Amino acid sequence: MTVTSLGFTRVAEMIGIELVQPLFSRSQLGPKNRAELHLSAEILTWTAQYLPADTFRGHFEFGLKYERLNFEFFSRVFERINPQEIVDWLKDSPTGTYARRTAFFYEWFTGNTLDAPDTAPNVGYVDAIDPNLYLAATHPENARRWKVRHNLPGPRSYCPLVYLGPEEERSWVYDVRAGVERLNTTYGTDLLLRSSVWLTLKESRASFAIEHEQSQNDRVKRFAAAIGELSGRMEAPLGDEGLATLQNAILGSAALRLGARKSPVFMGQTSFHGQVVHYIAPPPNVVQDMLQGLREFESRTRGDNTVARTAAVSFAFVYLHPLSDGNGRVHRFLLNHLLAADGVVSPNLIIPVSATIAGSPAGRAEYDRVLESFSKPLMRRYEGQYDFAETQTYSDGVTSDFHFAADPDALHAWRYPDLTAHARYLSELIRTTVELEMAREAATLRDNDASREAIKQWVEMPDTDADRIIASLRSNGWAVSGKLRRDQPEIFSPGGRLHHLQDNIVDAVKVAMMRYGGLENR
Repeated sequence: MTVTSLGFTRVAEMIGIELVQPLFSRSQLGPKNRAELHLSAEILTWTAQYLPADTFRGHFEFGLKYERLNFEFFSRVFERINPQEIVDWLKDSPTGTYARRTAFFYEWFTGNTLDAPDTAPNVGYVDAIDPNLYLAATHPENARRWKVRHNLPGPRSYCPLVYLGPEEERSWVYDVRAGVERLNTTYGTDLLLRSSVWLTLKESRASFAIEHEQSQNDRVKRFAAAIGELSGRMEAPLGDEGLATLQNAILGSAALRLGARKSPVFMGQTSFHGQVVHYIAPPPNVVQDMLQGLREFESRTRGDNTVARTAAVSFAFVYLHPLSDGNGRVHRFLLNHLLAADGVVSPNLIIPVSATIAGSPAGRAEYDRVLESFSKPLMRRYEGQYDFAETQTYSDGVTSDFHFAADPDALHAWRYPDLTAHARYLSELIRTTVELEMAREAATLRDNDASREAIKQWVEMPDTDADRIIASLRSNGWAVSGKLRRDQPEIFSPGGRLHHLQDNIVDAVKVAMMRYGGLENR
């Protein structure tokens, strides 16, 4: 048989592995070396001179050299591979970089020990994963047995993977600090902080809109207060006490269910044909262990790429769904909290990403699309392996008839999601939010301040009255409406004591808006 697939793809064929998350790199034999980059895959073609031995050892080493890693793939491979193959590889190449890394990965993913001697002490250390390409632990430990620097970003119980790419190809990573600093230079610290008060409420309202609950005014205000008081100020938001604090702050003491989830859960909807399942979360008997893994992931990656780790932690929380209620709001709280905790933005400043998401159908569609980058493949893989049958009441008081038969197999994907797409999405979301949403709000506030001052050059009045005049004139094409005449008759009604100042006030507001070029955008 002529081998046409190479590397990890060939290993998957040899062992018979079916993945939830497909391999990103797919190598094949061809007449000319080339790479075709697509949205969800890269097709790598190699000439015959690169053809490795058609064995696990040959193709796995090829994959480690030339292809993107996939931890779900590693988890499934090492569960099924005969460990003697790795032992024999080590005998033939006891100091080889790829043999040692493979041995390290095998023991790390399986928890089993290979029947092989430790690497000689005079051999140099090698990184488990390339920290120049992947989000990695900032303070790796030395695994002396294989002379490997253990820099995996999380523990075995939960370890997402984020591919950053070479430094020269990271233009997609938004510099949040620089973006906010440009706003600060343009509008000033005081103006940004003042606008942040409104943006906090706007973020809360938008967060509820994402979950179709924007009409719940008390809950919106409660979530806004939680963001304002806790974002960037919590020592351990993912700890038991931190999550309890967040749940109480977000949901309130009257919530039906607080605390950890102890029942199965799926995201879906009811249709004429019954329940439609969009995503199945990990079962309650493993989710707390995985949540502890996420805490370690957050700790191990501190100091590395803030946008990437913020994306990984926040979206991982959604997929774990560890709480009985409030998971989506905690997810969006974490987005702001981690940016502030990493010192990228001030804790007083909110980046209202939810407002960008909920602000347009396209924004909501993009948010759903990135969530589906993991959930859709999962559901395709396990279609027909869940049902609604016997009802059971769980220890958290939830009664459910949902049953999923493939928990052990799905754990490979749940534990090791590739969240690269989520990091890229969040980076662009923050860019749009800072440069459009926040800039627009700061400009509006600046223009409103200038318009107030312009009005008060002609007549003294409370800020609230001036704001109503400004809003009315802007929304009515700079014409005086009947409502404005009734609200401010002394200025805008014929015969009013200050009616002779009407045109001066209208012109003053227009000039104030034009001072910064704001009139054209309104």
